[in-house]
Amino acid sequence: MVNKTRVFIAGAPYVIATSDPEEYVEKLAEELDESIHEAMAANPSVSVTKAAVFCALDYLDRCKKSAGNADNMRSQITEYLADAAKAKMEADEARREVERLKKELEALKEQSASR
Repeated sequence: MVNKTRVFIAGAPYVIATSDPEEYVEKLAEELDESIHEAMAANPSVSVTKAAVFCALDYLDRCKKSAGNADNMRSQITEYLADAAKAKMEADEARREVERLKKELEALKEQSASR
């Protein structure tokens, strides 16, 4: 379902058609509007267009870094899962060895008792 949301960014009206909830789109627009106003306040000679470009570059930078961080986390999780699987296999092997040794000990006890 497509929602049409009317927002104002840097004083200009926009109608955004999206499947995202209206509140989400409004929050994004508010954040962008605030970022553009901050960029313009920091340098009064910056136009709305330049401020929007600076904001877009900042958002893209954060997006790329977040994606890289997510990839790094996925890689670490994959390594942790592999380590956990290896540890489980080693623990299972150790349990089997303990059981084998218990049986061997019992056999030796029986053998010793029968002498």
